[in-house]
Amino acid sequence: MNLSNTELWFLIGALSVTAYLLKAVGFVVVGGRTMPASLGRCLALIPASLLAALVVKDTFTVAQDLVIDARAAGLVVALIAVWRRAPFIVVVVAAMAATALVRAFA
Repeated sequence: MNLSNTELWFLIGALSVTAYLLKAVGFVVVGGRTMPASLGRCLALIPASLLAALVVKDTFTVAQDLVIDARAAGLVVALIAVWRRAPFIVVVVAAMAATALVRAFA
């Protein structure tokens, strides 16, 4: 499917307006009501869970195939660093180093 630049920008604009309207409708429907605290806590966890799902999917798949390679070692090192409450930059550098070492010696 080849779109011209005009069609592409029109599509981007239409999708942006649609996304904004869907969010606005939520505020109008809910109005002044407050949401239960348990629902608020659950909704606060959605971004982290989506990010975790994307990381796992990108770590263990290539196209439609399951692949266990050096990236898995990097993910394990990152998880250990996060569990030990290391700073973010330490987590990233440790995961990169582990992945590079496994790739170098594999």
